Amino acid sequence: MRVALTIAGSDSGGGAGIQADLKSFAAVGVHGCSVITCVTAQNTVGVDSIFPLPVREVRAQLRAVFRDIPVHAAKTGMLYSPDIVRAVADGVPRKVPLVVDPVMVATVGASLEARGFRDALADRLLPRATLVTPNLFEASQLAGFEVDTLDGMRRAAKTIAAAGAKAVLVKGGHLRGQVVDLLYDGRFHAFRGPRFRKELHGSGCALASSIAAYLALGRSLRASVAAARRRVVGGFRTSYPVGHGVAVINSHWAPNR
Repeated sequence: MRVALTIAGSDSGGGAGIQADLKSFAAVGVHGCSVITCVTAQNTVGVDSIFPLPVREVRAQLRAVFRDIPVHAAKTGMLYSPDIVRAVADGVPRKVPLVVDPVMVATVGASLEARGFRDALADRLLPRATLVTPNLFEASQLAGFEVDTLDGMRRAAKTIAAAGAKAVLVKGGHLRGQVVDLLYDGRFHAFRGPRFRKELHGSGCALASSIAAYLALGRSLRASVAAARRRVVGGFRTSYPVGHGVAVINSHWAPNR
């Protein structure tokens, strides 16, 4: 059994974060381990509170996993504080492929980062990343300029890669027209797909964790991105409401492997 690790926050509503990641791992067919960085009180309507775990507990979880279990790929989600970013950068062995989802804002609009988070992310974690998966807002924050066109996505991908990331996947879900996600790994690869007229909770988590899961299975980066995007499309098509706010992506959806 191959193993993937998620390092992220807990979503009490079950639609994103650790919960979505572990469901995605299981759907792809890998064993999922977890390191919880924050406990959030949230649902489909909003985020009521965020409790970042003490950094020593984040480090302890990382040590416990890597001391015993052979992790074949890892992904990060909500890290929240610069201290947690540094603990993760130090705690994940360099030989482990690492997908960094630079989570900054929840789908419901709440900020999921503390002061200094972006600088720590750029300085400590991006140079460790096998892949970074920013949406347009996150790409704008990391690149330092507004990203709202395909040309802007190309510029942002190169800028973020210059910070040390081996590859960058800029997600174009908020562009007008057809959905285009742009992968830059020294060359550009455009992934196009259907547009769904709905905002879903957990789609970014499902994508990043699925990419990590396919990397854990030994697939190439480009093949992992393509397979993960197919999972996300299936998750959009079979999404469902669980509360009074945004619907939830179906992280259980599994293609015929």
